[in-house]
Amino acid sequence: MSKLGNLGARLHRGEVGYDFIRNRKLWYGISILITITAIVGLAVRGLNMGIEFQGGAVFNTPKTTVSVAQAQEIAEEASGHDAIVQKLGGGDKATLRIQVAGIDTKQADKVSAEIADKLGVSENDVTGELVGPSWGEQIANKAWQGLGIFLILVVIYLAIAFEWRMALAAFVALIHDITITVGIYALVGFEVTPGTVIGLLTILGYSLYDTVVVFDSLKEQTKDITKQTRWTYSEIANRSINGTLVRSINTTVVALLPVAGLLFIGGGFLGAGMLNDISLSLFVGLAAGAYSSIFIATPLVADLKEREPQMKALKKRVLAKRAQTATEGPATDVPADDEVYDDEPEDTAAAVVGPRNQPASRNRGRNRPSGKRR
Repeated sequence: MSKLGNLGARLHRGEVGYDFIRNRKLWYGISILITITAIVGLAVRGLNMGIEFQGGAVFNTPKTTVSVAQAQEIAEEASGHDAIVQKLGGGDKATLRIQVAGIDTKQADKVSAEIADKLGVSENDVTGELVGPSWGEQIANKAWQGLGIFLILVVIYLAIAFEWRMALAAFVALIHDITITVGIYALVGFEVTPGTVIGLLTILGYSLYDTVVVFDSLKEQTKDITKQTRWTYSEIANRSINGTLVRSINTTVVALLPVAGLLFIGGGFLGAGMLNDISLSLFVGLAAGAYSSIFIATPLVADLKEREPQMKALKKRVLAKRAQTATEGPATDVPADDEVYDDEPEDTAAAVVGPRNQPASRNRGRNRPSGKRR
């Protein structure tokens, strides 16, 4: 077995673990800082909306030696508007994609003629496409509607399948991921296109997947939790995170690798700039989703559950029992209310990891000597 696989097995069995719940205030602080930075970037710089949302024209040139900076200067002088130029392909000669927002048909013809003249080619060789802002506005409205419906359905499903606290935590995690992704777009200055909207909606499923995996493990392990006095809810929640940690890391890395290829190789080295709009949203969203499912969603559920009177009473009983054990020494027999978790070691130092509901070891101790002479 590989080292990573061995570590995953040890995390699942509770032999090792990191206390994510105890350090939850640190993760909350980091998330708040990142979110504030994203909001400030969005407020100060704003989003670089593509022509699909603003309206304008797109020009494609034949292969040329003209640089991106020169083509941008030509387009801006001819139109009087800012231009975005992307180099498609590598080598000394490459096709240029020139976008100019906020121009009409007459201005587009002027820009096309000016570009052809500066490049020394026929005007017919420069293809142009005029885009109206109404289409992009419809796309944006449909995206907002889809996002709203998705969030409502997610909250309803999680509230039925699990409970409302988990639904609320998952909702907060999703908003956290969306805010960070949109803020990164504002800070980096990448163009927002319909591809960006598609990528943004796609990451919601990935983010929710990791969260539901942890919640399912937590729901299973906390069944009849008040009938035992060995573990608190937070400790069991921490065990759920550790038990699915390697799985979450593996699925996230596997998903990020092809997206990173699109973003860094396709959009960077190969010059396929149109890939950046969707690949950046996927890359940032996948990373943020993996982070929020581990460091935000489950700790938030633990916080909400620990406020319940039953969980408060359970925590008092657990701490009282540990104090009694520390004073009097460990008991020779396991109490009846701990039988559901009796596969775990008696050492209370392992409480940071939490229990695992594996009833296969319930018969542990049947072959122990009774202490009676035969």
